[in-house]
Amino acid sequence: MNDKPPLDIQQLIDRQRFGAFHWVLLALCFLILVVDGFDTAAIGYIAPALLAEWGVEKSALGPVLSAALFGLAIGAVTAGPLADRVGRKAVLVVSVAFFGIASLATAFSTSLEMLTVLRFVTGLGLGAAMPNAATLTAEYAPAARRSLLTNAMFCGFPLGAAGGGLVAAWMIPHHGWRSVLVLGGALPLVLACVLAWRLPESLRYLVVNRKPTDRIRKVLRRMTQRPIAEGTVFVVPEPTQASGKRAIGLVLSRAYLLGSVMLWLTYFMGLLIFYLLTSWMPVLMKEVGFSIERAALIAALFPLGGGIGAVAVGWLMDRTNPHAVIAAAYALTAAFVFGIGQGTASLGMLATLIFLAGVFMNGAQTAMPALAAQFYPTQGRATGVSWMMGIGRCGGIAGALVGAELMRRHLGFDMIFTLASVPALIATLALVVKLVASRGVHALAAPADLAQRTR
Repeated sequence: MNDKPPLDIQQLIDRQRFGAFHWVLLALCFLILVVDGFDTAAIGYIAPALLAEWGVEKSALGPVLSAALFGLAIGAVTAGPLADRVGRKAVLVVSVAFFGIASLATAFSTSLEMLTVLRFVTGLGLGAAMPNAATLTAEYAPAARRSLLTNAMFCGFPLGAAGGGLVAAWMIPHHGWRSVLVLGGALPLVLACVLAWRLPESLRYLVVNRKPTDRIRKVLRRMTQRPIAEGTVFVVPEPTQASGKRAIGLVLSRAYLLGSVMLWLTYFMGLLIFYLLTSWMPVLMKEVGFSIERAALIAALFPLGGGIGAVAVGWLMDRTNPHAVIAAAYALTAAFVFGIGQGTASLGMLATLIFLAGVFMNGAQTAMPALAAQFYPTQGRATGVSWMMGIGRCGGIAGALVGAELMRRHLGFDMIFTLASVPALIATLALVVKLVASRGVHALAAPADLAQRTR
């Protein structure tokens, strides 16, 4: 008979000092987001050179530019349930290797049709990687710093996207546009090898899914730097409503459905406004009298504040109600986006409004995976985060289409930004409903221990 007290994995993670193990995990997930951002943005950087070499019209690139977005949505939705079944590490290693191989193949495209198909295939891997990196980071981060660390990890994406522009600016004149895609394929393949070697599997996943205790003890030994006695019982507090449910069934269950829909709606609206502004703001700025160079520079202020917003929102989420923090960020986004439409009289005022809108918009959007990871229990966490991000990707597609429709209607500058503020208000209201839904989850699903025993 085993008289040893059970070892609560979550309490151990929350008490653990943030050491070398956590830094390696955070760095690896950060690098996943860096190469993800690089490959996602690569097509935009090579587009001018590609148009010149192939002699095609700009409009012909529409399917190429949107193909990856469709792939991202499908990849995210399908990879979450798979990660809840086979583990976060396996899906991450395979997805990173997958989009690396696809990017290499894309470099040898000989037609727009071939390029479109391969960009869609690349998007499948890109979409699978991001939500699972967020899930794994959240499951290892101590509760007191979970949102901050998850948001900091997400800063890798804009860094990779921005770095891709700098790399492309140097590589294309010297080696051609295909070299950018070759690099975008080689880097993920190298990273996939490192991930297979050093990335740990989620402890919560291992315990909840009753994996061999030798695997659990091995990971614990790496994290704590001390041996774990044989016969130790490992437990993870989980809601009783979650036990026995498949991942998708849990996300769509009565206890979680309303909260899930509100997460989807919020993320959808966030990406709608993000892609609407990033895709069309340079055009709008030029139409109100700015030169092409100045329009591009002013528009670049919108994503520039993303890192500041992500870290600030994450820090606040760990210290107060995370729903209130993100809802406030979306509400401020709406106010500043509306203000952009009224602020064209002063260049300094306009630049300030755009920068602040970007700080709050990017901060709120980056924080959403951390909020979703906190909402779902272990056996549905990867699915919940992935579905939110996958369905939300449709908002990015909608943003580009909405922008085109607004341009077609020849609306005024102020009216366009007034309408652009509406999605942020909808996101704010959705999070208020989500807060009420979260209280309902706690009432419907009381905590229970799911134990794994070493024999």
